[in-house]
Amino acid sequence: MEFTWTVDEAGLSAKQVLGQHGVSHRMFTQLNQSNGQILVNGVSVKPSVKVQLGDTLTLVVPVEPADPEVPVSSAPLQVINEDENTIVVLKPAGLTSVPGPSNRTDTLVNRVKGHLVDTGDQNLVPHIITRLDRDTSGLVLIAKHRLANSWLNQQLADHRLKKRYLAIVSGPLEKDHDMIDAPLRRSDDGFDQIVAADGKSAQTEYWVRQRCENWTLVEVLLHTGRTHQIRAHFRSIGHPLLGDALYGGPQDQLKRQALHAYQLDYQDPVTDASRHFEADLPADMLKVIK
Repeated sequence: MEFTWTVDEAGLSAKQVLGQHGVSHRMFTQLNQSNGQILVNGVSVKPSVKVQLGDTLTLVVPVEPADPEVPVSSAPLQVINEDENTIVVLKPAGLTSVPGPSNRTDTLVNRVKGHLVDTGDQNLVPHIITRLDRDTSGLVLIAKHRLANSWLNQQLADHRLKKRYLAIVSGPLEKDHDMIDAPLRRSDDGFDQIVAADGKSAQTEYWVRQRCENWTLVEVLLHTGRTHQIRAHFRSIGHPLLGDALYGGPQDQLKRQALHAYQLDYQDPVTDASRHFEADLPADMLKVIK
């Protein structure tokens, strides 16, 4: 793949200009290892070469070799949006995001790889940007190549990429809006996360959408991205998610945590245009609130 920019500042090296466009030092290392190229006005140059105002600077990113250990899956995949650099998909509850010891053949990554093969894409290494737990449903952003992966992960680090969730928590929440600001770490004897003074900083903001005697529907904005953050935070204030067995949520209405990634906002990694996507509540959560 090739990405081209016009130099609009004098006195810089090719590497400095590319750095202004989000090409990290780590990405330069990867490109060197895979025979990537930098072209100035069509001529291959070293990163240190000085460029002139108005020069055309092109970065040639080689195709990333597919991992033979990741099989192709032809199982259904709901694609919400796709372009040369990204795919937004709707992940159902019950589907693992990435291959692991318990499932190497039919995860979200396997299905996306199958989709890329079917559509004739040369890049066959999906990079999950917004990973979801197996039993969480909703929108997932995937980079189709390593440069898009680098750009989008930088947006994630800079909090320019925003994810909003809908969750059904047990019991009626008193406040219409609040911020849960409590550090989290893994518990000493389990797989769950707990609030602890020696944990990592974590902030979860929520707004009440709907209340009843036994549950509350909330919209949630993550300000940090800790493991199980929403689930652990709501347990910590006495309102675990419906169906969330690991965090003590009631099991009578749902058999999985009532959590859905319904909104995704980010900037197109090439054009900087704003991208906004929303996904309706899935049937099992909708049934509860109706």
